[in-house]
Amino acid sequence: MAPSIILRVCGVKGENGMLQAIKKAFADFMQPGAAAPASWPKDHPQVAFGRIGVLIVNLGTPDATDYWSMRRYLKEFLSDRRVIETPRVIWWLILNLIILSVRPGPKGRDYDTIWNKERNEGPLKTITRSQAEKLAAFVAKGGLGDVDPARVVVDWAMRYGNPSIESRMNALLAQGCERILLVPLYPHYAAATTATVCDKAFDVLKTMRWQPILRVAPPWHDDPVYVDALAGSIHESLAKLDFEPDLVLASYHGVPREYLDKGDPYHCHCMKTTRLLREKLGWGPDKIMTTFQSRFGPAEWLRPYTDETIKSLPEKGIKKIAVITPGFTADCLETIEEIGGENAEYFEHAGGEKFARIDCLNDSEGGMRVLETVVKRELAGWV
Repeated sequence: MAPSIILRVCGVKGENGMLQAIKKAFADFMQPGAAAPASWPKDHPQVAFGRIGVLIVNLGTPDATDYWSMRRYLKEFLSDRRVIETPRVIWWLILNLIILSVRPGPKGRDYDTIWNKERNEGPLKTITRSQAEKLAAFVAKGGLGDVDPARVVVDWAMRYGNPSIESRMNALLAQGCERILLVPLYPHYAAATTATVCDKAFDVLKTMRWQPILRVAPPWHDDPVYVDALAGSIHESLAKLDFEPDLVLASYHGVPREYLDKGDPYHCHCMKTTRLLREKLGWGPDKIMTTFQSRFGPAEWLRPYTDETIKSLPEKGIKKIAVITPGFTADCLETIEEIGGENAEYFEHAGGEKFARIDCLNDSEGGMRVLETVVKRELAGWV
């Protein structure tokens, strides 16, 4: 279309107004929602449209620490076939007759030691909410570039517990989000984490008449921004200690060894993160070590195990250590209580002298830079 025609159609006079005219014509084409209502029939139902949603999703947390809240949370979590691949009949008996009878009480007491009493919620929920709020502020300040911030809505959800993925996807749809970027908050892909978030989102789509277009952010285990953020966090944290660690453990959440044998890339992602981090820090292979935590049941899990490794270090002359948890985007029971409490005691009882747990990236400046980078990159073509 010739420039003169564009100018006449858009009602803009003068050559200096041509760029503005083109932008106006494109905006009217891409976002008809602003002008469309005037052309709708009087009995047309009200419909919100033309926006983009960003939904960050973490694992989950119980609603409270009492027995029944814990039981409800554990049942939802441990009933997920992505998490537990044991044959259904066998697992149903184990879960309902044993685990859900004896575990809610002790687990509730564990959660109570880290519970955010002011907000009456687990720290994972507090931090994930803050990450979403800071991400929304980034968008509002023009972090996505030349795009109207009002077009992008940021929200957060939990795979298990509340707020649910279903409730937040419906909320985004109600606000006119025709496209949703789903961001599972796991730097390393695993079927038991990233894939189950996708499963749940797809289940929600099945219930919707007008389905939003869904895009899923890939893992970022080898993203330079993520590696830089981890390295910066370690430098800053070690500088505050009153000792020099003999060894730094990079402890990742474990999964059964069988999952690796079936083709899950999780182990490879974790090992690559540690290697890239070691190279970034300029450390030798004897300064940092990868381990895997949180195993349960009799099956073999990814090795080496964090707890067994920590118990064995003092007798090898390694009596001062620091532990990082790169696979967690927010501190939670597994980092605060399991590493900072339980494993710190193992180390002390085995003869260790100095132990430090380094916080996750959480909603720190470095942590937010990672999320901002992922979101901005994955929204390309939409904004």
